[in-house]
Amino acid sequence: MVGVGEPLEGGKLKKVFRLVAVIAAAAIAATAFVAPSATAASKVKVGLAYDIGGRGDKSFNDSAAAGLDAAKKKFGVTAKEVTVTTGSDSEREDKLRLLAKAGYNPIIAVGFLYAGPLKAVASDYPNTQFGIVDDASVDLLNVAGLIFSEEQGSYLAGVAAALASKSGKIGYIGGVRIPLLQKFEAGFVAGVKATKKSATVDVKYVTEFPDFSGFNDPAKAKVIAKGMIDKGTDVIYSAAGGSGAGNFAAATDAAKAGKKVWTIGVDSDQYLTASAAEKKNMLTSMIKRVDRAVYDVIATAVAGSSVNDVLDESGIYGRVYDLSLGGVGVSYSGGYINKYKAQIDKAAAAIKSGKIKVPTKP
Repeated sequence: MVGVGEPLEGGKLKKVFRLVAVIAAAAIAATAFVAPSATAASKVKVGLAYDIGGRGDKSFNDSAAAGLDAAKKKFGVTAKEVTVTTGSDSEREDKLRLLAKAGYNPIIAVGFLYAGPLKAVASDYPNTQFGIVDDASVDLLNVAGLIFSEEQGSYLAGVAAALASKSGKIGYIGGVRIPLLQKFEAGFVAGVKATKKSATVDVKYVTEFPDFSGFNDPAKAKVIAKGMIDKGTDVIYSAAGGSGAGNFAAATDAAKAGKKVWTIGVDSDQYLTASAAEKKNMLTSMIKRVDRAVYDVIATAVAGSSVNDVLDESGIYGRVYDLSLGGVGVSYSGGYINKYKAQIDKAAAAIKSGKIKVPTKP
């Protein structure tokens, strides 16, 4: 997918990897591929290094875990999962070295914060294949950058938010004010404004860079959401990892007080893991197919391919998961946005055709 137009923090997107895509799980689209023997697949040992929060965050990390689970079910690969607790570069590097030293290959790092540590480890283990979600800055032949067009999926979420809002007051809560999360913001605001010019979007971040605790502070996110609700906001999109739970809790409290506030989840279809009370307010989720990216990397290893085997004609590698690849989108669980499907589909088609160019910066 060269030429998708996905600017990244830290400079140009250098790598667009043409992975050997083998997608054959229930929620993952299939592509043609010669199946490896069961013996060959069983020899693949996958290392998965989660971001802060790890498996069970009902968001970003859980989406990665779903990709691993699908690959384990399909291919019978073995895996080791590790999670950082402090989030320091030294801890991240230690986790990756632990996996590399133990012979795990491929190793997938979940989150751009692994970029520096991954570069150090991948340099020392040139025969090990690595993938990293949300980063394309590691310029090594054994590292694949797995990038998403979050702004495109967020635009569609913005369309849904504008159509569902009665007050015309909409909120966006980001985990940490960084370029990646500002892509979500930019796309969401653009979708809202394109659908309802009179609507306003109140933008808040849980923490400011370099404080990354904003991805796992639901209490603070709840305070922010409550403040928005008190001002009349009736739809709030949270792209904040584990902190998003605070948004859902605030909407649940508002419902008890007789106020209808819609929430929009992120990364995974959060309706599927929400409580009964939360489901009543969950308009949709902006789905970011981290599961698909993780599955693709594992499928490539199972096929016996390496990064060098799948270099495209431009000699650059990586992959951009955009709307055209089904890498981002919105969920219809709960049925609340079914009545808006025609408008959402129209916007998606315009984005794919290039008629709508979604901004990546506020």
